[in-house]
Amino acid sequence: MMNEPIQQQLQPLYQADPAMVQSVKSARDRVHDVARHCLNRPVRVHTMAGHVHEGVIVHVDDDHLYIRVTVHDQTRGFFNPLASAYAYNDVILPLVLYNLLAITLLYT
Repeated sequence: MMNEPIQQQLQPLYQADPAMVQSVKSARDRVHDVARHCLNRPVRVHTMAGHVHEGVIVHVDDDHLYIRVTVHDQTRGFFNPLASAYAYNDVILPLVLYNLLAITLLYT
């Protein structure tokens, strides 16, 4: 009897309102459709946190948008003597679909 696990009722600390869940799902689906139609095109993306990213959409899945952005050496805090003009400076930035406020197509 001493080795039996104690059964305990777990109370959620937070539970989303069903109407809000439906609203978030609807927004996510809309952003997914827009992003899918902009694959391999340059865009500007605004997030709820106030960040702005410019790059090319390279992939979209059910929850994320993946954007290729160029990292410039000037933004780094150190000098890299091994970096060349031909080095790969692109990174893939995953963004959560329901965290996006706007997607603007650039250079149409």
